[in-house]
Amino acid sequence: MRKQALPDEILLSVDKPARYIGQEVNMTVKNLDEIDIRFCMCFPDVYEIGMSHLGIQILYDMFNQMQGVYCERVYSPWVDLDKIMREKNIPLFALETQDPIKDFNFLGITLQYEMCYTNVLQIIDLSQIPILSADRGEDDPFVVGGGPCSYNPEPIADFFDFFTLGEGEEIYSEVFEVYRKCRDEGLSRREILRKLSSISGVYVPSLYDVSYNNDGTIDAFIPKYEDVPQTIKKRIIMDLSNTYYPQKPLVPYIKATQDRVVLEIQRGCIRGCRFCQAGMIYRPVRERDVNYLKDMAVKMIENTGHEEISLSSLSSSDYSKLQELLTFLIDELKEKGVNISLPSLRVDSFSLDVMNKVQDIKKSSLTFAPEAGSQRLRNVINKGLTEEDIINGCSLAFKGGWNKVKLYFMLGLPTETEEDMKGIPELAEKIAEEYYRIPKEERIGKVAITVSTSFFIPKPFTPFQWSPMCTAEEFLNRAYIVNSHMKEMLNKKSMKYNWHEADVSLIEGFLARGDRKVSKAILNAYKSGCIYDAWGEFFDNQKWIQAISDAEIDVDFYTTRVRDLDEIFPWDFIDIGVTKNFLKREWENAKNEKVTPNCKVQCLGCGAATFEGGICFENKN
Repeated sequence: MRKQALPDEILLSVDKPARYIGQEVNMTVKNLDEIDIRFCMCFPDVYEIGMSHLGIQILYDMFNQMQGVYCERVYSPWVDLDKIMREKNIPLFALETQDPIKDFNFLGITLQYEMCYTNVLQIIDLSQIPILSADRGEDDPFVVGGGPCSYNPEPIADFFDFFTLGEGEEIYSEVFEVYRKCRDEGLSRREILRKLSSISGVYVPSLYDVSYNNDGTIDAFIPKYEDVPQTIKKRIIMDLSNTYYPQKPLVPYIKATQDRVVLEIQRGCIRGCRFCQAGMIYRPVRERDVNYLKDMAVKMIENTGHEEISLSSLSSSDYSKLQELLTFLIDELKEKGVNISLPSLRVDSFSLDVMNKVQDIKKSSLTFAPEAGSQRLRNVINKGLTEEDIINGCSLAFKGGWNKVKLYFMLGLPTETEEDMKGIPELAEKIAEEYYRIPKEERIGKVAITVSTSFFIPKPFTPFQWSPMCTAEEFLNRAYIVNSHMKEMLNKKSMKYNWHEADVSLIEGFLARGDRKVSKAILNAYKSGCIYDAWGEFFDNQKWIQAISDAEIDVDFYTTRVRDLDEIFPWDFIDIGVTKNFLKREWENAKNEKVTPNCKVQCLGCGAATFEGGICFENKN
C-alpha cells in the first residue's frame, strides 16, 4: 500500500485534500533503488496555481527522462495545513513518494513573481531545512532558484545555495553531471558549490562580496575567488523544436487555474515595450516548428483528455505560422469538442475570421492591453499601438458578435500627465460609441467594457529600470482621477473600473529592485506571519512596513528614488544578452517620445545576437 504523509484525519480536516495526495494522471513513478539524484520541484504558491505552470511541466518531464534522476513536486500548503504542520511538527513532503523534502538532493524553486518570497521561506522552513543557506549542513538539500525573478536574485540570495539563470532545458544536465562527480569524489558542500559556479549560467551568491558607497548604492560586486566568474550569462536553448516538451502533461484531480493543455509556440517577443521585463530577458525570439506543434497538440490532447488548448507566447500574433497552425487545430479538434484559446493577441493584428472560427460557439470577452490612455504615452512606452488600431479592432469584433471588452492599462508610467490619465476613460468611451454605431437590430445586448489599471513597477533589465516609482498616495490619486473622469462619460453605465492595490505595488517594487540588504526585511516579514502576499486577503501591509523598519531599511531608496545612469544595479553582474547601453538608449528614446521599430522591421543592435540564433539571424543575407 502506498505511503501517505498525512493521516486521513488531517486530510479530511483541510480544504481540498487532493492538493496533497499526488497520484494525478500522468504522474511519474520510479523505482528509488535505481535513483541517485532526487530533485523536488517547487512552485511557491497554492497547488491550483502551481499546476498551471508550464515551466515546471517541462522540467518535470525532462528530469524524469534522465537516467538515475527522479523529479517530484511540492507546492505551498494552504494556510489551514500550514498551521497543522507547524503544530504537529510534520515535515513538508513531495507529492510523488510522500517523502520529506529534507531527504532530497535538490529543492528547486521557480520564482515567477516577487510577492511569493515569503512563501519561498515557508517552503524551506516547513521542509525543516535551515532558512539561511549559510546555516545548512552537509546533509541538507541544495536549494536552487530559477525563473524570471532570479534575474535579480539579490533580495533572496541569502536563502538560496545557487540560482540557474536562463532556460532549464539548457543547464540542468550539466548541474547533475558536476554534482555526481563531486559527490563521488567526496567533496564538501562548499566545494560542490564552487564547482557548480564554473557552469555557465549558475550563480552561487555565497561566492561573491558586495561593497556599498556611503549613499547606499553598490560600489562593487566581486567574486571571492579567481576561478569564480565576474558575470553570469543566461543560458537559452536556441532550437525549440528539438528539445523537451511534455507529451503527457500532469492532469490534476481538482480544477487548476489554467485547466487546459498549453502549447508554447515561441519564446521571446519582437515588440520591445519599455516596461516589459519578459520582452527583454527572453530575447531573442525563437519559434517552434509548426509541424512539431501540430504533432504535440494531438498527442497532448489524447494523453490528457483536456477540452481546451491554449497557444502560449508573449505575443501570439507574431508567430509566423499562426494561420497554418490554427487551421490545422480547428480541423483536427473541432469534432472532439476541444476549444482553442488564443491569449496575447495584439489588437493591430486582430483577425476576425480566425476568432470567429475559434470561438464560433461561445463569444467570450476580448482582452486588449493599450497600457496607456494617450498616444503620446503609448509612444513613450513603445507600445507600437495607435488609437485607430484599437478602435478598428474593437469595431471588427463587435460586428463579429462580441460585446464584452476588457482593457488593461498602467498608471504611474514615466512622464504620465493628468491628460494621459483622463485618456483612459475617454478611450473606453470611444470604444462604447463604436459599439452603438452598429444598427440596434444587429447588436447583442449592451456593450460591457471593463477597465483595469495596475500600478507601474520599474523592473530590472528594462529601459525603465532608471525610473522612480510613484508613492502609494500618488498611485491612488491617479486612480481617483481615472475613476472620477469615467463617471463623466456618456456611456458610464456600460463601463466598470478596477484598480490594483497601491500598497502591494510598493512592496513589489521594493522586492523587485532590492539588493542583499532587503533579505532581512523578507525574513522579518515571514517571521511576523506573512505568507501568500500575492493574495489580497492575506497581504498585511502593516506587517511589511514593520518588518522593513526593523531591518533599518528605507523603502524610498528602492522605489521612489531617481537613479543615476551610471549607478551599479544589484543585477548588473548578470548578462542577459541585451546590453545596458541599449537599455540606456531606449530610456532616452522614451523621454523623447521616440518609437523604436520591432525586431522584424529593423535590428536595433540590442545585443541578443550574441546567442547566434533566432530572429537575429533570420533576415540576414
